[in-house]
Amino acid sequence: MRQVWVLIALAMLAFGVASAQDADLEAVQREAMVTYADIAYASYGDSLTTALDLRDAIAAFVAEPSEETFAAAKEAWLAANEPYGQTEAYRFYGGPIDDEDGPEGLLNAWPLDEAYVDYIDSDPNAGIINNLTDYPEITRDLLVSLNEAGAEENISTGYHAIEFLLWGQDLYADSAGRRAFTDYTTAPNAERRAAYLTILADLLVENLESMVAEWALDDADNYRAEFLASSPDAALTNMLTGVGVLATAELAGERMFVAYDNRDQEDEHSCFSDNTHRDIITNFMGIANVYTGSYTRLDGSVVSGTGIADVIEAVDPALNADILALVDHSPGDLLGRTRSRTLRLAEDTRGLAFEIDLPQTTLAADLLALAERGDLGGGSFGFLVPPGGERWEGRTRTLTEIDLREISVVHAWPAYPQTSVAARARTVLDAATRRALARLRMEHLL
Repeated sequence: MRQVWVLIALAMLAFGVASAQDADLEAVQREAMVTYADIAYASYGDSLTTALDLRDAIAAFVAEPSEETFAAAKEAWLAANEPYGQTEAYRFYGGPIDDEDGPEGLLNAWPLDEAYVDYIDSDPNAGIINNLTDYPEITRDLLVSLNEAGAEENISTGYHAIEFLLWGQDLYADSAGRRAFTDYTTAPNAERRAAYLTILADLLVENLESMVAEWALDDADNYRAEFLASSPDAALTNMLTGVGVLATAELAGERMFVAYDNRDQEDEHSCFSDNTHRDIITNFMGIANVYTGSYTRLDGSVVSGTGIADVIEAVDPALNADILALVDHSPGDLLGRTRSRTLRLAEDTRGLAFEIDLPQTTLAADLLALAERGDLGGGSFGFLVPPGGERWEGRTRTLTEIDLREISVVHAWPAYPQTSVAARARTVLDAATRRALARLRMEHLL
C-alpha cells in the first residue's frame, strides 16, 4: 500500500509542474473531476440501495425472528458493505462525508466498544440496551447523541453497531460471532434490542441519502457543484489526498498493520462478522476506481471516464507506465517494476536514473555482490519508438520520443557504455536487511 501513496505523491508533483507548461492539461483534469463525481454518486447510490435492502431484512427479522430471517439480515449486512467500502476513497479531505457536518462518524466509525452498546461475555448488564435507568427509551436522537460521546470507541450507530447486534462478540478463533436470534425474543431486553437495531437501519439509510444528494447531478447548491466549480489543482489535490490517506494511514496502517501486529481479533475492522478481508478488498477497489476512472455498479453497468491515470499519462507517460527492471533483458530475471514502486525512475542532470529495491532472491544477491565489487558492465534500455518519435539525417538516427518498456542491468557489454551501476545501502541492523534494501543505480545521458 505504501507504493500506492508514493505513486500518488509523484503524481501530485507532476500535476503542479505540468500545469504551467501545458494549457491543454486542464481539459483532461476537468474530465477527471467529472468522472470522479459521477463515480462518487454511483457508489453512494449503490450503498443506499443495499442499505434499503438491509433495512428491509432487519424489519422482516424483527417482525418474525427466526434462524432464517436472522441469517437473511446478516447476508444483507455483508452485501451492504460491498459498495460502501469502495466509497471510503472519498474521505479524508473535508468533503461531504467527513466535513464538520459529515455523517462518517455515524456511518462507519470504529473500533466499537461492545460493552457500550449491549451485554458482553463478562458483563450481562452492560450497554445502552440494558441501562433502563439512564436510557428509559431508545430513540433516534438518543443514539445520535451518544455516538462517540466521551471516547472515540463509544460508538452507538453505523455499520459496525449493526454488525455487533447481528453477530455479537467474536470470541472464537474459527468463526464469527455467534449471537443467537433469541436475543430478540426471549432474552432480557429483547424488545429494546430490536428497537435499537431498527433505528440503526433507519439512520443508515438517512445518512446515505444525504450523501447521494451531495453528489447528485443538476443541483446547483450541493457539494458536486462546488467540487466541479473548483480549480483543477484543488480538486485533484483532494482526490489524491482521499485515496492516498486511505491507502496508507487508514488501510495499510490502522486496518491491516495494527491488527496483524497485535494479533488481536478486536483490532480487525469488521471483527464481529469476520468480514475484514472484504473491507480491505473493497477499500482497495475504491482506490482503483478513482485512479482508473471506472466503477462497476451492482447491476453490472460501468460508470467510466477520465481517471487520475489519464491525467498522469498526459503529464508524464513514463510515470504512468509499468516499466520492468531486468537482468540482461531477460523477462524471466525480474528485479522490480514501476507498478509496485520497487523500480523508481527519475531524470537528473546526467539523464535517466533508476533505483531498484532488490528482492530477496539468489539472482539479486549475486547481482548485488557483483555491484559491490564493481564487476557489472553497465545498463541498457528496452523501448519502442512511437510514430513520429525518430528523425533520420543520412545514416544518423535521432530519437525524439520513446516508449520505455524496461531497463536492464548488464553483466558484460552494455549497449550504453556511458552508464554505470553501483550498489547503495541504508544503515540497517544486519546484513540480510542491508541486502534487501540495497539500491542499484544507473545513470546515462540520453
